[in-house]
Amino acid sequence: MPESKVSSKRSDDDSFVVILAGGIGSRFWPASTPKRPKQLLALATESPLITDTVQRGKEIVPTNKVRVLANARLTEAFQSLPRDLEDDVYLIEPRARGTCPALVWAAWSINRECPDGVMISLHSDHLIEPLDDFQQTIAAAAELARAKEILVCIGVQPDRIETGYGHIQPGEAINLESELDAFTVSAFHEKPNAPNAERYLQEGYLWNTGMFVWKASTFLNEVRVNAPEVGDCLPLLEESPEAFFDAVPEGPVDTMVLERSAHVGVVQATFSWDDMGSWESLARNRVPDEDHNVVVGNSLVREGSNNIVFSEDGQVVLFGVDDLVVVQTDEATLVMPRNRASDLKTLLKKLEE
Repeated sequence: MPESKVSSKRSDDDSFVVILAGGIGSRFWPASTPKRPKQLLALATESPLITDTVQRGKEIVPTNKVRVLANARLTEAFQSLPRDLEDDVYLIEPRARGTCPALVWAAWSINRECPDGVMISLHSDHLIEPLDDFQQTIAAAAELARAKEILVCIGVQPDRIETGYGHIQPGEAINLESELDAFTVSAFHEKPNAPNAERYLQEGYLWNTGMFVWKASTFLNEVRVNAPEVGDCLPLLEESPEAFFDAVPEGPVDTMVLERSAHVGVVQATFSWDDMGSWESLARNRVPDEDHNVVVGNSLVREGSNNIVFSEDGQVVLFGVDDLVVVQTDEATLVMPRNRASDLKTLLKKLEE
């Protein structure tokens, strides 16, 4: 459902929002393609994912303090949307190097503009509601980042066994002025197998949303200490982003910085969260019919159940079949068992070969 409109609860004037908007979302093929990445699809609500995320960012900081990190091809696609942002808010990566170099560049840029700046890192493919709780959680995380000068993750209490998400093992409790719970991070655990995911659920681990809040200066210091292979390249940013991205190694911020740092905390979110990462996530967040079919577009299901149908061009009719994913666009039609949705990237590699 669309996010509720509430009165703005902005962070302090030193806060900036950085939206990670890379990748095409291949698990949503054939609707998502290099020419039209996932972020342009209306998957979580009736608006494109990137539009929802930009609006969310604008509810916690002024519009001129929102930044979008993406490569040139995706930036051109985003600029085809209604003009929510000016061209100069886009940080166009010279080449893909993963989330660590991208966020280091963003932090360096923010630190130059505002030495005490707080950086709020969001992803462009999340479903978050209600907005009021999101604002409250971000405000608490920002205050913790300022007070303790630590790297703050946003964690979510799991409501199911999930092998597709990273998990955070909470450590000692951290006192906050707000009513939210916060902890030191005892350990990060990457996507687990099913038995471990069940154990994590029982032992109170949190899902790692990939949303982070930190002072830009704190993050850059942690990079210098814990990821010298990246930190040593920082002076190249004085020359140009191209020089930095040419030299810096590729990698995710989780493994290159967060998992190495001893100064990481987590605030437990009060909002509902989902990562729109595959066709299965569509089923979790759209209202099904009485036979548990989720239908988007001009489609019908008769005498069938538990199907996911997404159509853009013409009508799709399913009759007497269960547990399928059917996606129809003007370029291709995909039909697969629903339990194979997570294998879609493997299929695409085979098709490319």
